[in-house]
Amino acid sequence: MELGRTLAHARKLMERTIRPGETAVDATAGNGHDTLFLAELAGPEGRVLAFDIQQDALDSTRVRLGNLADRAELILDSHDRVSDYVEGPVGGAMFNLGFLPNAGDRTVITRPETTVRAVHVLLGLLKKGGLITVCVYDGHEGGDRERDALLSYARRLREAEVDVARYELINQKGHPPFLVAFEKKKEFTEPTLMD
Repeated sequence: MELGRTLAHARKLMERTIRPGETAVDATAGNGHDTLFLAELAGPEGRVLAFDIQQDALDSTRVRLGNLADRAELILDSHDRVSDYVEGPVGGAMFNLGFLPNAGDRTVITRPETTVRAVHVLLGLLKKGGLITVCVYDGHEGGDRERDALLSYARRLREAEVDVARYELINQKGHPPFLVAFEKKKEFTEPTLMD
C-alpha cells in the first residue's frame, strides 16, 4: 500500500472490521466507489446504507453498483439522520468529506455540524470494535472549518470508549487529504465527551 493513498488506508481498516452479513454505512456516497467496496465486504447477506444530499451522486452510485445494487439502500438525505434508517449494530462507516468529485457545483459540500453529528450518532450504532473512517479534504472553501470541528470533537471523546487516530503525510505541499479513524472500544449508546 502506498503511504500517500488515504482512501486505500481507510479501506484496509474497513477490511479488518466489516464481516459478511453486517450492515455498513457510506456516509458520503459521492460517485459510489466506497458504496461498492462496502457492498463487496458485507456480502449478499449484508447491507449498505449510502447517504448523499445530491440525487446525481446516488444516480452515479447506482450505476457503479451494477449487479450488487440489491445490497445497498441509496438514501437521499443527510448522513446525520442515519439513526432514522438503522438501529444497529453497524460494522463500519466511511466518510469522504468535501464536494462531489467531477461535479459542476463545488459549493455543495459536507458541513461541520452534520458531519460531527453523523460521527457521534454512528459511534453509538457501531458494534464493539467497529470503525469509522473519515477522509478529510480541507483545501476547499469551508474545509478548514469542518476539519477543525471534527478534530475538536475527536479530542473530546473519552479514551475508555473510543480510540481516535490521525494518519497523514507531513512532507507534501498544499492540502493533502488525511484520515481520521474512530474505533469503538466498548458498548455504549452515545459516546461520552470529556468536559
